[in-house]
Amino acid sequence: MGRILIVEDEEKIARFIELELKFEGYEVDKAFNGRDGLELAKTQPFDLIILDIMLPELNGIEVLRRIRQFSNVPIILLTARDAVVDKVAGLDGGADDYITKPFAIEELLARIRTVFRKKGMDDSPETSGKLVLGDLYLDTMKREVRVKDNQIYLTKKEFDLLQYLLENKNIVIPRETILDKIWGYDFCGETNAVDVYIRYLRGKIEEPFDVKIIHTVRGVGYVIKDE
Repeated sequence: MGRILIVEDEEKIARFIELELKFEGYEVDKAFNGRDGLELAKTQPFDLIILDIMLPELNGIEVLRRIRQFSNVPIILLTARDAVVDKVAGLDGGADDYITKPFAIEELLARIRTVFRKKGMDDSPETSGKLVLGDLYLDTMKREVRVKDNQIYLTKKEFDLLQYLLENKNIVIPRETILDKIWGYDFCGETNAVDVYIRYLRGKIEEPFDVKIIHTVRGVGYVIKDE
């Protein structure tokens, strides 16, 4: 799984990027000024760094220059829309790519995947089958689930249901759709099977850890939110 460092002084932006990256399956660390970002880059292994140019203490171009003295880690710069000089300086200084603010998170994710492909990294979440939401981690390949680093043992149906909800985060899924997708269109059991298995999941991944992951939309179905 790729490990990414975000160096961004605007904490709301850094947090937003962090949440999206974690949901995609990346491990994430943050720094809010250039000096702390440089220190993390020196002392911790990262697969990619997202580096804002306008940083306190050390600006992004200087951080980039110093990192390139000891590491070839891929670096994507965050730049102001009209900062042409900074873009040129960054690329000349060894940045792998840049993206201008404001940006769509889908574009940033695409650029990350492109950088990883160019570097020959094939362990990105796009191919590793890992889903992360807050304290919840699900590996579709190993069929493994963890909450707050505690391994959770699920039945096949429980796992399939949790995976389906995670893959459709922030989308309210009607009970009938869940029943069709997880149990099959020819299912002849009780119609409240979805509710029963949601209770099973909550008993295993929510109640023991005092977390709220699965939300009920009364009269419709269920949704997992990235709150």
